[in-house]
Amino acid sequence: MSDLGLDKTLTALGLSEAAQVLARFAKVRARFDAESSAVHDESSWKQFRDAWLGRKSGILTLITDNWLKPATPELKRSVGQQLNELRAHVESQIEARRLAIESGAEESALAKDRVDLSLPGVLRPIGSHHLIRQVFQEIEDIFFSIGFSVVEGPEIETPYYNFEALNIPEFHPVRDDMDTFYIDLPKGAPTQLLLRTHTSPMQIRTMEKQKPPVRVIVPGKVYRRDNPDATHSFAFHQIEGLAVDTDITFCDFTGTIEYFVKQFFGPSVKTRFRPSYFPFTEPSVEFDVSCPFCGGTGSSNGATCSKCKGAAWIELFGAGMVDPAVYGFVNYDAKKVSGFAFGIGIDRLAMLKYGIDDIQVFFQNDVRFLRQFP
Repeated sequence: MSDLGLDKTLTALGLSEAAQVLARFAKVRARFDAESSAVHDESSWKQFRDAWLGRKSGILTLITDNWLKPATPELKRSVGQQLNELRAHVESQIEARRLAIESGAEESALAKDRVDLSLPGVLRPIGSHHLIRQVFQEIEDIFFSIGFSVVEGPEIETPYYNFEALNIPEFHPVRDDMDTFYIDLPKGAPTQLLLRTHTSPMQIRTMEKQKPPVRVIVPGKVYRRDNPDATHSFAFHQIEGLAVDTDITFCDFTGTIEYFVKQFFGPSVKTRFRPSYFPFTEPSVEFDVSCPFCGGTGSSNGATCSKCKGAAWIELFGAGMVDPAVYGFVNYDAKKVSGFAFGIGIDRLAMLKYGIDDIQVFFQNDVRFLRQFP
């Protein structure tokens, strides 16, 4: 700015007339307008503002100190008037540049962030329920349609609910096969805790809270000390069923189970019962279904059926009429009520229905397997 003479007084510049002062201010104003047009971003705007309006070394401050204050009485009024006009012009234009820069920045941001609706969208994969969850839902829907409710319970149980209230006392031989993972509790704990071996404890818990009629299914995860192989796992899934009311007979049980099987596997399958033993049912049965893969013939494509091993039948689950001894634990009158119970392995049903030959794939989270069941 040395060419404008801002560091000198008007007398030193040889300016003694008002016309000369007016011409010098016009030159300063032209310099301001030229610099203003070159300001396009926030950083350069701040430098430009400080250069003209700075309190210590700004151009308007220099004009005040070097031109106005030492001016002769004849020129002071003209210098003051021109300085005021210049100041008003500088402040208004600097503010206008700020607004223009902010508006431009907003427009640039909007243009950068603008969504081009003509571009193809991003395809994101949609997840699905695990096959076990799908089978759970299918079974629940079938039983729900005939009046059953769904209840759930804790996976950590007491021996009383897991064994004793189901007519399996501490030294019963069956308990050896079902004893499972016990929780390591501090000394002095009031009772033992274990991972449940079946969802049957919820049958007891439900009957404790609800008087007949009772019609519930209990889905959930259970645990047993099985060595993992193609058909066994220490953790698997199960649905227990319970129906208790007056005058429930084995025929009611048969009709309920046959309805479920035909809904799940299709109307062409056949069913049969075989005598069995379970501590909490009497009489007890094993429920079989004709092999859905070979049509109950025992052979497929001229060879022995690999699913039923030529037997033409596949064991599904155990069931039976509720043992009257169980009613004693829930204060039901065994002379007035009767009912049936069953336990279905969900993993086994899924394997049979979808032709899966290894139960371990349900727990391995292999995406290639999971994507087969959207």
